[in-house]
Amino acid sequence: MSQNLKKLLIGFGLFSFALILFVTGAKDVFWNAVALGGLMIYFWVFEVIPIYITALLPMILSIPLGLLDKTDLANSYGDGNVYLFFGGFILALGLEKWNVHEQVARGIIGVVGNSKPRILLGFLLSTGFLSMWISNTATALMMLPMAIAIIHALPKTDKKSKFPVFLMLSVAYASSIGGVATLIGSPPNTQMASILEQNYHIKVDFFTWMSIGMPISILMLIATFGFFYFSMGSERKEKHHDFVIHKTPWTKDQLVVVSVFLAVVILWSFKELLTPLFGFNYRDESVALLGGIVLFVLPSSEKKPFLNWKDTEKLPWGILILFGGGLALASIMEKNGVINELSLMLTNMSSIPFYTLLVILVIVAVFASEVLSNLAMVSIFVPIVAKFALDMGIPITQLCIPLTLGASLAFMLPVGTPPNAIVFSSGYLHVNQMVKYGFVLNIIGIVLISIFSIILL
Repeated sequence: MSQNLKKLLIGFGLFSFALILFVTGAKDVFWNAVALGGLMIYFWVFEVIPIYITALLPMILSIPLGLLDKTDLANSYGDGNVYLFFGGFILALGLEKWNVHEQVARGIIGVVGNSKPRILLGFLLSTGFLSMWISNTATALMMLPMAIAIIHALPKTDKKSKFPVFLMLSVAYASSIGGVATLIGSPPNTQMASILEQNYHIKVDFFTWMSIGMPISILMLIATFGFFYFSMGSERKEKHHDFVIHKTPWTKDQLVVVSVFLAVVILWSFKELLTPLFGFNYRDESVALLGGIVLFVLPSSEKKPFLNWKDTEKLPWGILILFGGGLALASIMEKNGVINELSLMLTNMSSIPFYTLLVILVIVAVFASEVLSNLAMVSIFVPIVAKFALDMGIPITQLCIPLTLGASLAFMLPVGTPPNAIVFSSGYLHVNQMVKYGFVLNIIGIVLISIFSIILL
């Protein structure tokens, strides 16, 4: 997008915002909420300014416009799930700094062998597993150099085959697919949990999410491999003899970092069993932060802590701001009547059978996320769908969880998810290839989410 076009779009957005306030006198909180919410959504869709800066607008404008008070803002930008992701980011930093991710990837790829389908399977499994615990963006950045190294080792005749395309797509798609397995795997998961807890006092904890996210993630990885396998044609019989994984032994420091990480996962996963044993309640974010603090305190073999504060320069701080801004937007629309009005517009769909409605929402989520940030999409749609479900007497999670799952499974366009963009930037893919293969996987994702949501929710 050219700078002149960006300036034009910014000017139009600000003019429309100011016009609504001028016409209404800025006295009606409903229209104030419409103006601010519309401006944020407009900026998120067109990304004329960084999406993280857009997320700060409620901090600046919501109190002057009478939309939220200081307590509401603090609850949004300081929500517990923001700290859950913050703790998860710190743990991921520890895994990355001590090269645990490389050990995991080498181990999985080394087991599967050197035929082209097995290399694809190894990348799908290792990338998917890492993305369950590390942000999908970080996972794609970690795995892409390994995939490029394999392509560089190919004979010249193979570099124009389907294998390099599928290898690149394996990194992009598995980074997103793995992210739906756990609550910290992808930002939209935590965002949805925060919105439901803040506005409807519904707690979606780590284990609750994993009980539906994990089977969908595993089956989606298997389906992706099956689709790539059959799409390769005769190539699937070829072996890549030059591809050798050089295994290195696990170091003591790596084992310590893994032990801290596994302890956090156990505390997350078995909270309901461990709480009576400990004699007190704890929250998912408390465990994540505790694990992070341990890495800052525990000495490594170098007589220094495993992490120091300088390491946090690599943290994606913008995502934490984006969480807060999304929650603030949800509160603004909820407290000032906008959500209620939008949910009334959905009452025309009340006659549609529930399962049909669920499938429609999943389809909308998947394809809307092709052009809209998945975190922004969840911030906008989850409050509306939750209010509609409440008015219709439908359990809120039965619609909001499938909607959120669909938001992470956009495979067709480079702008659909950060992993898509990262892998596309490598130069080994064309848009038409991503669209062709991504559309099929979009459909598979819609089917899996719909089936599991009907069975498990």
